[in-house]
Amino acid sequence: MSKTSEERSLLVLENYIGGKFVSCRSYIDSYDPSTGEVYCKVPDSGKEEVDAAVAAAKEAFPEWSACSPEQRAKILHKLADLIEANLEEFAQAESKDQGKTITAARTVDIPRAAYNFRFFSTSMLHHTTDCSPMDHMGCLNYTVRCPVGVAGLISPWNLPLYLLTWKIAPAIAAGNTVVAKPSEMTSVTAWMLCKLMQQAGVPPGVVNIVFGSGPRAGDALVSHPEVPLISFTGSTATAQRITERSAPYCKKLSLELGGKNPAIIFADADLDQCIETTVRSSFLNQGEVCLCTSRIYVERSIYSEFLERFVAAAKKWKTGVPSDPSSKNGALISKEHLEKVRSYIALAKSEGGIIHCGEGLDQLDLPQRNKSGYFMPTTVITGISDSSRVMQEEIFGPVTCISPFDTEDEAVARGNGVRYGLSATVWSKDVGKVHRVAQQLQAGLVWTNCWLVRDLNLPFGGMKNSGVGREGGKDSYHFFTEVKSITIKH
Repeated sequence: MSKTSEERSLLVLENYIGGKFVSCRSYIDSYDPSTGEVYCKVPDSGKEEVDAAVAAAKEAFPEWSACSPEQRAKILHKLADLIEANLEEFAQAESKDQGKTITAARTVDIPRAAYNFRFFSTSMLHHTTDCSPMDHMGCLNYTVRCPVGVAGLISPWNLPLYLLTWKIAPAIAAGNTVVAKPSEMTSVTAWMLCKLMQQAGVPPGVVNIVFGSGPRAGDALVSHPEVPLISFTGSTATAQRITERSAPYCKKLSLELGGKNPAIIFADADLDQCIETTVRSSFLNQGEVCLCTSRIYVERSIYSEFLERFVAAAKKWKTGVPSDPSSKNGALISKEHLEKVRSYIALAKSEGGIIHCGEGLDQLDLPQRNKSGYFMPTTVITGISDSSRVMQEEIFGPVTCISPFDTEDEAVARGNGVRYGLSATVWSKDVGKVHRVAQQLQAGLVWTNCWLVRDLNLPFGGMKNSGVGREGGKDSYHFFTEVKSITIKH
């Protein structure tokens, strides 16, 4: 059967196994979120492809793990250089594939992907192991850290290259080999990264990337007996499935999951700075960031002023075509996701919530070819009870809810009143209050008078249903290695 010109123009990705691109028997359609059109075919890999990738990673492991950390660091540096050299090409691809603005991809996602390789290439050189002499026993005890083996890495669709490299970099820097599965909705930049592997001197089999869906490729990876370690970023529901599938093999797990992150704003906050930052923390990347603020609690004495100013600022946060430099937000990832986010707004309305701006109120001015794209204006809701699903569940879109509070204790209790515990922000000039509240909030990361200030040395991860384990400088080193205690009697 001859292919149509439309099919011929589609981008067709291939798996990267053992240093070679390998085609697949069946493919998944991938959409351009800004137009709603299929523009790419992604391999629909399953057990066969995952088995081949694990075999390649296993074969490459002895030689790669025997390299000196300095040799591995040199290769990671080269990868960072190559990403930076191709920054514009990667940014354009990320924006088209994910729906985010070209500005976000160019200034945040791709530079951070390069920095992940640069950071872990050097950080791994600086961790030391422990030594404990027992002279009275004539013994010396010391520890060594060994790479674990084949690391299974599963990354999400919201920050595709950014979060994939956050996993690959420490895994290979520590001497592991990798089988990675990016989201089937955003696979293009991962495939582009494969092209740089050879140029950077990454030996065949050290990094293998298998494309496909969670239920097929992901499931085959997490339940593979030869993959002792899984690092996953995504939804809590998927993480529960991963935990069940990997349990028979006692795998090491790092699970970075959802958030329903509160901002607690006290009456003495610097409102100019607070509103500017909280609009950004609510709506950045279409609200498709696990760290985004989705519940804003404001001390009652400033509630009316805050709400008025926040809504005015939210209306100025422009949603438009991703390639337009003036757009602050692009399109949401998929039609299904857009419908899911809209369903929460319908629910809020049915419960008596007030929509102050956004969905159903503000029309977006989009060119004809983008009318079928998955766009949604920034949406602010009030009047919702804390027990509502709107306030309890992760919406993962450009939606935030604002509510007044009276006392510090009430703010903390309400901030903690969800099953998630990833991040929180606190706004106050009172240093004592900031410390008190930050220590009581159940969150892996608490920012005060700022948001998303990240030092990669520090632990990243959540409490409660927001995950298990931590990654970041020393924590990634510990996760991607096994510690061994050695005792020598002399």
